[in-house]
Amino acid sequence: MAGITFWVLVLSYWVHLLATVVWLGGLALMVLVAWPALRRGTLADNQWLALQMRFLPWANGSLVLLLITGFVQMTNDSNYHGFLVLDSLWAWAILVKHLAFGGMVVIGGYMQWVLYPAMERLRLLVEKRPNLAQTEQKGLSEREIRLLWLNLGCATAVLLCTAIATAIPSS
Repeated sequence: MAGITFWVLVLSYWVHLLATVVWLGGLALMVLVAWPALRRGTLADNQWLALQMRFLPWANGSLVLLLITGFVQMTNDSNYHGFLVLDSLWAWAILVKHLAFGGMVVIGGYMQWVLYPAMERLRLLVEKRPNLAQTEQKGLSEREIRLLWLNLGCATAVLLCTAIATAIPSS
């Protein structure tokens, strides 16, 4: 039985790392490469939105995989002593990590179900009232970049907390 548990844990770590690379790599690409290209005019607005929409399924899938595999890993760690038992630096790091992860989920959900639909509606407004659309677009773009940076900050906090928890010896 210990052999199966070992391989489940190995698979969990592997999938967790892959999902982290997809999630954080995609987010970093958006914030550090695509957004500056959009601002310089080398990437059109419609290309930016298309890029965002293509990334969404990957981001959503990664978050689900991170949640499942993270649960498997956490409950198999000897430092885990129960739900909300904050008796060590490891437990605090895991709590902060989960709060940052929750922040990423909330930000991603807001962008997917509120911000991007508003941007789509704005494209329709451009045809009828271009001046109003331009003002509105500036506000939505500013909100989007703030959320992307905040999401990248949450992802970075998750990685920092992971490093802290990983560095702590098993109890």
